[in-house]
Amino acid sequence: MMARFAGKVVVITGAASGIGEGAARRFAEEGATLVLGDIDKGALDRLAGELGGTVETRETDVTDRAACEALVEAAIDRFGRIDVLVNDAGVDHLGKLDEGDFSEFTKVIETDLYGVVHMSRAAIAHLRASKGCIINVSSVSGLGGDWNHSFYCAAKGAVSNFTRALAMDEARNGVRVNAVNPSLTYIALTAGMREQPDLIAKFEERIPIGRGAEPADIAGAIAFLASDDARFVTGVNLPVDGGLTASNGQPPLS
Repeated sequence: MMARFAGKVVVITGAASGIGEGAARRFAEEGATLVLGDIDKGALDRLAGELGGTVETRETDVTDRAACEALVEAAIDRFGRIDVLVNDAGVDHLGKLDEGDFSEFTKVIETDLYGVVHMSRAAIAHLRASKGCIINVSSVSGLGGDWNHSFYCAAKGAVSNFTRALAMDEARNGVRVNAVNPSLTYIALTAGMREQPDLIAKFEERIPIGRGAEPADIAGAIAFLASDDARFVTGVNLPVDGGLTASNGQPPLS
């Protein structure tokens, strides 16, 4: 594999599992120096041991602005620069608007949206200096609505439009800002869904490629957006969805 990111410092949140872990593995394969944040420090350290190379890990709760600033400071203190920021940390919530405690809504907003804002704000001056880039992990739920998913859709919709607006603000500063918008991805967050074969079959029927994504599928798109091959791409929400959003929603016609 090419070493497109040799000499580059990549910061990833939510890196201990799922898409964040997939991104960490892909960037490591391509020669990057990694700074990984997650609330699960043990899992981070195990991942770092598997990756080899130069990896810094730090326990990071992205709902805590000071923790986000500390992750960025750790990258700068050790490596002196940041070239790529991948905002992946997130949580999910299913349910109706008036079900459960309001704290369930605030947890989703504070993690999925505020975490992206905290990290981007902390890193932006350093990304201007390096002419670097931000890749946010949004969702197809940030491009359209889902049943019983209004909290998550609100947060991811905000991330998608934050991506567009920040890209406009930072383009003349040399910083590109893009997002990937995955559909069903087989990670710990969706493990409960995989235990429901009828539900998974419905998803796979709607996805033209006929399956959900693996973390490596999303990581490849993230690496592209972070690479010089995407040097003229900014403000994009890239569906990495097996063709799901190509559909108008109608069933197959015979």
